Amino acid sequence: MKLAKRREGFSGRIGFVLAAAGSAVGLGNIWRFPYLTAKYGGGIFLLTYFLLMITFGYALLISEIGIGRMTRRGPIGAFRKLCAPHKSFLGSIRIGGWINALVPMIILPYYAVIGGWVTRYVTALAFRPVESFHKDRMVESGGKSITASAAFFQDFITSWQDSLLYFLLFAVIMGIVVAFGVKKGIERFNKVLMPLLVLLILGICVYCVFLPGAEAGLRYYLKPDLSKFGFMTVVAAMGQLFFSLSIAMGIMYTYGTYMRREDDLISNVNHVEIFDTAISFLAGLMIIPAVVAFGGEQAAENAGVGLIFVTMPQVFASFPCGGLFGILFFVLVLFAAATSAVSLLETNVHTVSQELGVSRKAALFFCMLETLVIGIVTVLGYSVLSHVHPLAFIEKYQGMDILDTLDFISNSVMMPVAAMFTTVLIVAGVGLEQFSKHVRTEKPWYREYVFQLCMCVFVIPCLLVVLLNAVGLLK
Repeated sequence: MKLAKRREGFSGRIGFVLAAAGSAVGLGNIWRFPYLTAKYGGGIFLLTYFLLMITFGYALLISEIGIGRMTRRGPIGAFRKLCAPHKSFLGSIRIGGWINALVPMIILPYYAVIGGWVTRYVTALAFRPVESFHKDRMVESGGKSITASAAFFQDFITSWQDSLLYFLLFAVIMGIVVAFGVKKGIERFNKVLMPLLVLLILGICVYCVFLPGAEAGLRYYLKPDLSKFGFMTVVAAMGQLFFSLSIAMGIMYTYGTYMRREDDLISNVNHVEIFDTAISFLAGLMIIPAVVAFGGEQAAENAGVGLIFVTMPQVFASFPCGGLFGILFFVLVLFAAATSAVSLLETNVHTVSQELGVSRKAALFFCMLETLVIGIVTVLGYSVLSHVHPLAFIEKYQGMDILDTLDFISNSVMMPVAAMFTTVLIVAGVGLEQFSKHVRTEKPWYREYVFQLCMCVFVIPCLLVVLLNAVGLLK
């Protein structure tokens, strides 16, 4: 079956920037960034992250978007095209395209499950008093006394019927948006949601920074403490860049294919980078002062991955107008999750459509089926399949449930490997000078030498450190 030859694309720079920023701004910014910042010393992590963003992150982001625009193909097709003239070693790195393409197919199902969790919290805070999540409310669960907030989350994810319902609701909405295509679906969706997301995060930031006791949280977040700087601060900041920028997921390759030739690539990437960094910064400004005001620095440092679903409801239950701002907060998180999920699905649809030569509708059906099957298994991993631990044969990972296993394989193992292949493709396959010619416009590229230095010297060693740390070979 032949594909229609006329390619769809973004209407212009604003459409591309909002869509790419919508992809980059997700749960990684709103959820993961604040808890890592709290865990690794507040201001010193923030400073480390910013320095890596403008060097390491920038180099990978412009590489993926540039290759996508240069080849007009997704990751598999791009690697195949650029490796074709080469034999031996360079010819063999085309497997990097497959790794980049498989990452979003693994991530999307469990990402949609978490999106379902967020959707449930929007409805919970809309239809029940926020005081029911107060830290002083204790309930019995499994013979133990735990907070009502922790019990609500635990009961929800272990009740497969409820969890499945909200997963399906989130997934169907995601599929409908992608079904409308790039301009009428994804671009329009992001043009509405991204401005709303910015307004929500600014409004909640104002509320949080003026809470009683928030001053200590602001100091913790904004003042670098060199005594808390260490090797893991750098490793965690590098790992966070994958989540924050949506790199090594095939997404930026795909969005690069939709960028017009006449568009200013350097300017667009700069705008995405600034927008994404600003949202991450505001997310930390929104969450960390509130959590510190609620329970001190220890509460922020120990919140971990339960920050959104356990700690934040307790925070809102403890302060004035908490019910209203709790709803707005989870609507904000839902918007962030939805824009990223739509980008992941679009990437999968684009890859399947190109590689199998089928229509968008057929590709969307296949990708939704894959998402639903793996997503349902992930949902059941907290109830009827809770005994299943896919990596039980490795002692260190014996206790990992299905969702954590998918997250570990895709984010901790495959994404650093995918980024390494992209780096080799740019340096040895395309050539730095050839790639730079494609990127340059009439305007000067002020960070060209930063890009070239990072790609030649720093990126692969940094990625190896992230990978070795993830698998436990480097601490």
